[in-house]
Amino acid sequence: MSAEARGLTLITAIQPTPNGPLHLGHLSGPYVAADIAARAARAAGRDVMIMGGLDTHQNYVLTRAEADGRTGAESCTAYSDLIRRGMAAARLEYDLFLDPQTDGSYRRGVAALFTELVDGKVIPVGEATLATCADCARVVHHARVSGRCPHCGQGASGGTCEGCGSFLTALDLLDATSTCHGTALVPAAFRVPVLKLEDHRSQLAEHWAKSVMPPRVRTLLAGYLATGLPEIPLAYPSDWGIAWDCDGAELRIDVWAEMALGYLYAVSRHLDADAPATLVACVAGWAGVGEMWNFFGIDNAFYHLALIPAVLQAAGLRSGPRMGLVVNEFYLLDGMKFSTSRGHAIWSHELLATEDPAVVRAYLSWDRPDTHGTDFTLAGFTAFKEYLGRILAGVDASPLPAALADAELERALRALRLETFDVAAAVRGAVNAHAARPEGARRVLDAVFGIGQPG
Repeated sequence: MSAEARGLTLITAIQPTPNGPLHLGHLSGPYVAADIAARAARAAGRDVMIMGGLDTHQNYVLTRAEADGRTGAESCTAYSDLIRRGMAAARLEYDLFLDPQTDGSYRRGVAALFTELVDGKVIPVGEATLATCADCARVVHHARVSGRCPHCGQGASGGTCEGCGSFLTALDLLDATSTCHGTALVPAAFRVPVLKLEDHRSQLAEHWAKSVMPPRVRTLLAGYLATGLPEIPLAYPSDWGIAWDCDGAELRIDVWAEMALGYLYAVSRHLDADAPATLVACVAGWAGVGEMWNFFGIDNAFYHLALIPAVLQAAGLRSGPRMGLVVNEFYLLDGMKFSTSRGHAIWSHELLATEDPAVVRAYLSWDRPDTHGTDFTLAGFTAFKEYLGRILAGVDASPLPAALADAELERALRALRLETFDVAAAVRGAVNAHAARPEGARRVLDAVFGIGQPG
C-alpha cells in the first residue's frame, strides 16, 4: 500500500503518570520504541504524527501527593517537570504532546464530548454498585483499593491485574481494602454513566479482525471474550480528574474514557485548529488517519484492546483507522519489577545526565522486554557500552561475509517497520552488519540513537 493510499500514520506512546519521574523501565517499553518507530516510518515515506503526553488524572497522582505531603497540583507539576526532563534527555520527540493539567481547552473539550455521548444516550446513565471505604465513605477505584486478583492470586489494584491482565473492579478483588484507611470495602449504589462492552462486541470484533497485535495480547483477548466483556463506569464520584456534572452531582471522568476522548479531540484539533469540540467535527477530523499504532505495556492491554476502541466507536469513529498494538512486557531491575511507588528504579533524567543518550537508547532497545521480561543491570549496560564503542570505532570487529552482512542489514530494516516492529532485532542486525556495511548500518543506528532516520 502506498503512503498516499495509507493516509496519516498516527503513533501513540501511552502517557506516563506523573506520580514519580520517568524511569528506565518506562523508556525500555513504549517511549524509546515509539520514537524509533516514528523516525523509521517517516524515512520509509509515511506521513507520520507521533503523539505523547502526561496522564495527569490517574488517581495515583493524588495518592502520591498525599504521601509526599503536597497538594495534587503541586505533586503533578513537580513530577511532570521531571518526566519532561527525562524525555528531552532521551531525545524523545512528539508532534503532539498532551498535558491535561495545563491545557484548559483540552479538559473542556473532553468534558463536552462526554456530555454529548451521555445526552445522546450513546452511553447511558444508570445505577451502579461501587466500592466505598468503610472509614471515610470515599468511592475507591484504581489506586484507592488494594487486594488480590481472583484469577491469578497476585496483588492488584482496581483496574487491570499486572500478573494476568484481567480487568478488575474494586469489588472483584479478594481481601480488598481501601488504601486511604486500610479498611474494608462497603458496596454502595450511585448513578453514573456505564459503558456495557458486550453491547459493542460485534463492532469490536470487526475492529480486532483488522488489528495487528502480538500473540500474548490475542491470548488475553480470547480470555476476555470467553468470560464476557464487563460493564465499566466511565465516571466516578471522586476527587481527581476532569469534573463532569451528572444530574446536579459532580463526577470525575474515568481516566481511560478521558484518554479515548482526548485522542479524538486532540488529534482533530491538531490537524485543524479551528475545528469545534463536537463529536461530528472531531470524527470528521480523523478522516485522514489511515492507521493508528499504539505503544504501551502489557498491563494496559485491556484498555487499548477494548475500552478505548469501544469509546471511540461509540463517539462515531465506527470504521476507524487500522489499529496496531506494539506491546512490551515488564522490565526488571536486578530481578525485580521497576516500581515508582516503591522507589525501585533508575530515574531517566539522572542516568542521562551522565551517560550518552545514544548508548542508553541502543541498550534499552537491545534489551527491550518485548515478548518476555528482561532484566537491567549496570554490569550489562557497561559491557554493552564498551562493546558498542568498539564496533562503531572498528576495533576488534571481524566483518561478516558480504552476503551475511546484507542479510543482517535487511533484517534490521524490516524490524523497524511498524507491521513487524522488533527494535531489539534491528539493533542486533545493525551492529552485526556494521563492520562490513557501516553506512547502511549507521542509517539504522541513527534512528535508534535518536539522531536520524533510516533511509
